[in-house]
Amino acid sequence: MKINRRKFLKLITSFSLGLFVAPWKRLLASTPSLKKATKQYPDLIGVKDGSPAQMFEIGIKALGGMERFVKKGKTVLVKPNIGWDKYPHQGANTNPDLVGKIVEMAYKAGAQKVYVFDHTCQQMDECYERSGIKEASTKQGATVLPADKEKYYRPITIKKAQSLKKALVHHCYLDVDVVINVPILKHHMGARMTSTLKNLMGVVWDRRTWHRNDLHQCIADFPLVRKPDLNVVDAYLVMMDNGPRGISNDDLKLKRMQILSTDMVLADCAASKILNAQTQSIKYLKLSQDLGHGSMDLKNSVIHRISCKK
Repeated sequence: MKINRRKFLKLITSFSLGLFVAPWKRLLASTPSLKKATKQYPDLIGVKDGSPAQMFEIGIKALGGMERFVKKGKTVLVKPNIGWDKYPHQGANTNPDLVGKIVEMAYKAGAQKVYVFDHTCQQMDECYERSGIKEASTKQGATVLPADKEKYYRPITIKKAQSLKKALVHHCYLDVDVVINVPILKHHMGARMTSTLKNLMGVVWDRRTWHRNDLHQCIADFPLVRKPDLNVVDAYLVMMDNGPRGISNDDLKLKRMQILSTDMVLADCAASKILNAQTQSIKYLKLSQDLGHGSMDLKNSVIHRISCKK
């Protein structure tokens, strides 16, 4: 199924570029001290003003290059959000060009095999096709795995979890060498925000139990299974309200931003600024920090911001 790019481009050009200026300043206002600047790599990279694929190329270079994360001969999972039967211009799923670029660069770094999947909220085949992610991924040589049957998942026990003691987890997430987590940033009715931490709900089978058993604590508990090696937040076209599916184009704002970090909590705190959300309203952030998954301290983190404009 072809992507409706005409509608996508029409939507993009209808937005004011001034929409992203204030959130960008709030997100990356801190200046690293001399001591912090001696770190080998920044804690977080923020990129703006480019296409999703272009921003990733620039951002990953600033974070040490894809070779920092993907070694020769390793297997890689690129985990986007493909939850909804929506076109790219509707802002419900990760941008397909971004996913394709990450797959391409993983292979260039020496990956033996790259996989892509998501446990979709609507019918899997339609979500994979209409999102454009299946086409973009397979074009670059990735294997797009099914995730719509329980047989693809393995039962695990999660040690030290507060609420999510057990889970059925997709075998690929458990078995690959490298996980690259690529959520789209958007509003969420139940959790307030979808970003890196919540995107991992797409690798489990029994996620409905999360909603019945303290959603925020379950989101915080799950990275005890394993944390992604790299997180790339797609904040190009952001659903500011009525997420996770959206109602109309009025829910969307063109931000033209991207966040890259190894720290899920830090990335999500930065993403909350773009979404104009108070971090304290996203309970799983503090819970995740308390479990050792990362830091909420944007002020004292080493953050590099990059504009693609010359």
